[in-house]
Amino acid sequence: MYELVPSVLNSEEKNTLRQFISCLGSTGKNYFLRNEILQVFGDYCHQIEKPAYFYHSSSLGALIHYTHEMILEEENTWFVLRPKIGNQEVWRLTADLTQFDLMTPKSLLDVSDRLVNRYQPNILEIDLQPFYQNSPKINDPRNIGQGLTFLNHYLCNQFITEPKYWLELLFKALQKLAYNEIQLLVSDRLSSGIELAKQIKPALNFLNQLPPKEPYAKFRTQLQELGFEPGWGNNAARVRETLELLQRLIDTPQPAILEAFVARIPAVFRVVLISIHGWVAQEDVLGRDETLSQVIYVLEQARSLENKLQQQIKLAGLDSLEIKPHVIILTRLIPNCNDVASPSQGTSCDLPLEKLDNTENAWILRVPFRGFNPEITDNWISKFEIWPYLETFTIDAEKELLTQFKGKPNLIIGNYSDGNLVAALLSRRLKVTQCNIAHSLEKPKYLFSNLYWQDLEDKYHFSAQFTADLISMNAADFIITSSYQEIVGTPDSMGQYESYKCFTMPELYHVIDGIDLCSSKFNMIPPGVSENIFFPYSQTEKRNAKQTQNIRNLLFTHQNEYIIGHLEHPHKRPIFALTPITSIKNITGLAECFGQSQALQDRCNLILLTSKLHPDTATNLEEATEIQKLHQIINQYNLNDKIRWLSMRLPSRDIGECYRIIADNQGIFVHFARFESFGRSILEAMISGLPTFATQFGGALEIIENHGNGFYINPMDLAGAANKIVEFVHKCDTKTEYWHEISQSMIQRIRHKYTWDSHTNQLLLLAKIFSFWNFVEPEDNEARDRYMETLFHLVFKPRAESILNKMA
Repeated sequence: MYELVPSVLNSEEKNTLRQFISCLGSTGKNYFLRNEILQVFGDYCHQIEKPAYFYHSSSLGALIHYTHEMILEEENTWFVLRPKIGNQEVWRLTADLTQFDLMTPKSLLDVSDRLVNRYQPNILEIDLQPFYQNSPKINDPRNIGQGLTFLNHYLCNQFITEPKYWLELLFKALQKLAYNEIQLLVSDRLSSGIELAKQIKPALNFLNQLPPKEPYAKFRTQLQELGFEPGWGNNAARVRETLELLQRLIDTPQPAILEAFVARIPAVFRVVLISIHGWVAQEDVLGRDETLSQVIYVLEQARSLENKLQQQIKLAGLDSLEIKPHVIILTRLIPNCNDVASPSQGTSCDLPLEKLDNTENAWILRVPFRGFNPEITDNWISKFEIWPYLETFTIDAEKELLTQFKGKPNLIIGNYSDGNLVAALLSRRLKVTQCNIAHSLEKPKYLFSNLYWQDLEDKYHFSAQFTADLISMNAADFIITSSYQEIVGTPDSMGQYESYKCFTMPELYHVIDGIDLCSSKFNMIPPGVSENIFFPYSQTEKRNAKQTQNIRNLLFTHQNEYIIGHLEHPHKRPIFALTPITSIKNITGLAECFGQSQALQDRCNLILLTSKLHPDTATNLEEATEIQKLHQIINQYNLNDKIRWLSMRLPSRDIGECYRIIADNQGIFVHFARFESFGRSILEAMISGLPTFATQFGGALEIIENHGNGFYINPMDLAGAANKIVEFVHKCDTKTEYWHEISQSMIQRIRHKYTWDSHTNQLLLLAKIFSFWNFVEPEDNEARDRYMETLFHLVFKPRAESILNKMA
C-alpha cells in the first residue's frame, strides 16, 4: 500500500479518485462496503468511458479492489484496505488529497462511532494481542487453520534444540496419565526422562521374543517391572510399535512421528459436548429450525467419538481393565417440551438423562435452568434470550457432570456462542482442555450488528453474545472450523472470526485486537455425514421400497393442508431445496429466481421443504415475514402448477430418502443462502448423488471447490443464478451421461474429505496435543484466562442481567 497510494496521488488518476469520492458522496451515504464500492466505481468508469483495463489494472483500480470499507467525512475519507487475507490497514485521505496516512485501529473505531453519533472520548478498550505475542505464530496466511501441523513442527524443533529439557517434559506428561486409580504408561519405578529412554531398549528386546499377537495380559507383569504400565498396546506387536515410535521421537524428532505417537496415547476417556439451547432430542424431533443443524452435528459427533474412543481403548489394551469411554451431550432440561409447531410431537427434552441411540455409553444429560421466572425457564428459550441463565447453569451442570463421570472429563467441546461460553466457564473451573466449535457466528451474519447494537438490543441482545464470543474464543485451547473461510474469509470477503479482530460496540467498548488469526489454536476439521442415513441413490439395496414410494408421493403428488402447489408436468427435472425459513437462508430468493426465469420453468419444477407454511405458525416476526413473502412470490409469478411447497418436519431417514428420490429423477439441489458458514445439507445432498448449486458466500466454496465456478451461485444475482442452472440442465439434456458424471463426482468429493472417522481422529489428536502444550506452556494461558474472567464479570454479566431485568 505504501507504493500503491503515492502512485495514485502523484498521477493523473488523482482527479479520477476525487471525482469517484464525489460520486460516493452524491449517494447521500457515508459508509460503504466492498460490493457497493466496486459497483459505484464500475458505474463511474463506464460513465466516463474509461477503458476496461482501468477498472481492473490501473493503480486506482487496484486500490479500490483492495478497499473493503470506506467512510466519508467532511474533512477526510477513510479507507479500510485488505492487502492480503487476514491483514487490514486503515488509511485516512484528506479532503484536498494531499495526505494519505496510515492510522491506528483505534482511530477507525472512533470515526465509526462518530458516524452513528455515539462517540465518546473515554471508552473501554479490549486488546488481546499481549497474550499472543510470545506464542508461536503461523506466518504464512495460506497455513492459517492448520494449527496442528504447525504445532507438531514447532514441538519437534524444540525437541531438537533442547532434547534433555523436552524429554523431561514429555516424561512428566506421560507420567501424569491415569484413569481413576489406574496408572497408565509410565510407573513411579521411573523417575526421569533419561530413565524412560534407557528402558525402551530392554523392553523392545523382551517384546521381540514374543509372538506378535501375544495378548498384553500375558506379559503385563514383565513390562511393569521395566517401568511400563498399561496403555502401550493390546498385543506384543502393538506395544512394540508404540515404543518404537517413542524411541524414534526421542532420537530423531519429526512431525509425522510425533503425530503417530500422540495418536496412540490413551489420554481421552470422558468427553462432554455442550449444546445448550438446541431442543436436543433424537429421531423425529431433533431440534428447532434455528438449531437443527447444530443438534444433528452434535449427535453424530458424539456417536463417532464414542466409537473412536472404543477403538483406541481396545488397541491400547485397556478394555481388559474394564476401561470404557463415556461421552455426554450436555444441554438444558425443558419441562414443557412439546413442540409448539407440531403439538402432537412430544420430545424427551424433559428427561434428565437419556441414552444416545446406537451407542454403549453415550448420553444426553439435561440440566434445568434455575427458575428465575418459571413461565420462561420451563419453556424453550430462543438462542438470543438465553444469556442470563448460563452462569448458574454452569455451576449446576458441573455437579451433574462430576457425578455422571465419577470424575472430571478429559475434554470439553462447546457448540455455538452459548455452549462455548459454558465450555469456557467449565474448563476454567475444572482445569480441562476446551475446544470451541461455532460454525455460524451471528456477528458477521447481521451487517452492522455491532455498530447499531443499541437499536437491535431488545430483539437480539448482541452485546451479551459478542462479548461471550470474545471470551470463549480466546479462552479456548483450540478452535475447530469447517473451512478456511470461517477464519479469514477470501480475498474478497472477511472471515467470521476475522470480524472479531477489530470492531466497535459504541458506548460499550472498543475491540482493538480481539483474536489472533495466526494462532495455532485454529484448526480446520470439517464434519462428516452419516452414510447410514445419507447414502447414494444408486445403493438400492439399502433403500426401503415402501418408504421410497411414500416419500415419492409426498414430494410429487400427495395433497393435504401442509402442502401448497401441484405439478402440472411432474416429469420435469426437479429443483430441490430444504431449509429453515429465514432471511439469511433466502428460500424466497430461490422462489423469485425461479419465478423470473421462464427458461427454468420450462425445464424444471421447484420443490421446497420447510417446517412452516403459514405466517400464524411462525415463531418470530422475521419468519412470518419470509413466509408471507414466499406466498406472494408464488401468486405473483403464477407458480402453483410448477411448485410444491411442503411444510413438515421429517425424520432424518425420510430426509435422506427425499434427496435420493430427487436424484432418481435426475434433479438438482440448490442452497440459495445469502451467507452460509458451511452447510450440512450441502453434504447430505452431495453424498446422495445430487448435483448441488450453492451460494458463493461462505464455506460452500470449499465443499464443492473441485467443480469450479459452475456450481457457485450469487443469490443476489437472480438472472445469473438462473442462467447457471439452465446451462447445467441444457448440458444434461444434450449429453446423456453428464448428469451421472457430476453426480458421481459429488459423491466422491464427500467421501474423500467429509467423513466422521477423519473428523474424530483429528479432534482427538488435537485434544492430546493441546493438553500437552498447556502442560508445557501454562503461564500465558493463566494471564489470558484472568483477563477473560474480568470481561465476564465486568461486561458480560451486567449485559446478561439487564436481559433478565427486562423479562421480570
